[in-house]
Amino acid sequence: MRTDRDFVRTGASTAIGDAGMAATSHPAATLAAVEILRAGGNAVDGAIAAVAMQCVVDPLMTGIGGDCFALYAPKGGMPIALNGSGRTARAAEIAWFRDQGIDVIHDRSVHAVTVPGAVDAWCRLSEDYGSLPLAKVLAPASRAAEEGYRVTPRVAHDWAANAERLSHDAGAMKAFLIDGRAPRAGEKMAHPALGATLRQIGAAGRAGFYEGAAAAEITSLLGDRGGLLDRDDFAAHSSTYVTPISAAYRGYRLHECPPNGQGVTALIMLRILEGFDLSESAIDAATRIHLHAEAARIAYGLRDTLVGDPEVAPLDVEALLSEASIAPLRASIRLDRAGPLAAPRDETAHKDTVYLTVVDRDRNAISLINSIFWAFGSGHYAPESGVVLQNRGASFRIDEDHPNAIGPRKRPMHTIIPAMLTKDDRLVMSFGVMGGQYQAAGHAHFVSEVVDRDKALQAASDAPRSFSFDGTLTLENTIDEATADTLAAMGHEVVRSGDPIGGCQAIALDHETGALFGASDHRKDGIALGF
Repeated sequence: MRTDRDFVRTGASTAIGDAGMAATSHPAATLAAVEILRAGGNAVDGAIAAVAMQCVVDPLMTGIGGDCFALYAPKGGMPIALNGSGRTARAAEIAWFRDQGIDVIHDRSVHAVTVPGAVDAWCRLSEDYGSLPLAKVLAPASRAAEEGYRVTPRVAHDWAANAERLSHDAGAMKAFLIDGRAPRAGEKMAHPALGATLRQIGAAGRAGFYEGAAAAEITSLLGDRGGLLDRDDFAAHSSTYVTPISAAYRGYRLHECPPNGQGVTALIMLRILEGFDLSESAIDAATRIHLHAEAARIAYGLRDTLVGDPEVAPLDVEALLSEASIAPLRASIRLDRAGPLAAPRDETAHKDTVYLTVVDRDRNAISLINSIFWAFGSGHYAPESGVVLQNRGASFRIDEDHPNAIGPRKRPMHTIIPAMLTKDDRLVMSFGVMGGQYQAAGHAHFVSEVVDRDKALQAASDAPRSFSFDGTLTLENTIDEATADTLAAMGHEVVRSGDPIGGCQAIALDHETGALFGASDHRKDGIALGF
């Protein structure tokens, strides 16, 4: 694993560890994970501690009112997957929405709220693979919520940019604004109601959330606002262990959670890109970005057409990833010209999620992602339990013929995806890329930076990003004008991003030396820390 960097230029070194490592997008979350590891906890314990902390200190990006997916690799071996996404109400018949004159589920609608799946996923992971009591694991987050925490710069930036999303809920405005404005970097915030709920979960497990006061408050609030979720929908929820899907890439194998997540999109992209030489010396920056954009255009078009809840709309992933399927897609790409958008897309480019990864002394590794979808989710807030409710249901279509059509107790198509990279049936890297719709493209880009361009882990995370979505090619400002002009001449509709694109965390395992290498994206506030 490369660790070299230009120490004169602005940047960070790849983190190195031996007994354990955590990489998150917030320093308090990384510290919580490391403290749990040093107290005798394993990777699962550390990850739960970290994600719970992020639910407190980065409340617009994630929360216990959201969903969770995880890949877990015991002792650095092959991963298993956990689907912790929530479902619609059992009463969510598509005919009911049509009768109400609803033809699209808006991101602030009460109908965008699905059962929060994250807490059940944490509890399942803790029970099956954790080593410490859940109450001890959640204690750092509970304390931070009750005693307060200081807002970090990137969190403050995002909070200010999205404060308006709280405007239709008086309780949310009171909980997350100071005199009607977002908190500034360095100011102190506290969420005591959330702290109490975390303590209840620590004491009673999943029942403390899905069958207790929190569920009662949330369903009552949603019902008063016209929602369909009830206590039975909450009590019936459970996470599901599923078999990861994977694809080979230049001697490695990328593992993703299967649908209803969009991990298959990243696999399609890499299968397409494997037919091109993407090494540093082979092509210029414009061609490399163009090829990634074309692979994304094709893969996202397939995602939007095919991916939904596999219990209702099964997808033959193996056939989709076969050479017979991929070869004509690859052959359709011109090196000198952007191709047409396959079909109009009605998915909005949101970017609110947290991803983290933890590896322990026994080389158990977890790749975990937690999200409330949009900034502050739906904006609906349960004040007594301190829960911001996600709006994942906004992904559903009011279209009976679409695989992602809304229906009773269905899981929506999900953008959040953890990932792992193996070689010779051993884990070599646990990683993920935040950024909503960007995540699948981000996985392909990050893997290519590491494998094709042989970059050090932190350098691969820091590399300039682009994203082709909905007919436009967005470039970060670190991509030079000559490259942008070349891409425009190829037919891409080039736009510059005012904000950074996504965020990445990664931990690589060197099985020969036993060392751990970590990276945390400079675009966020976080840190990778090993010991």
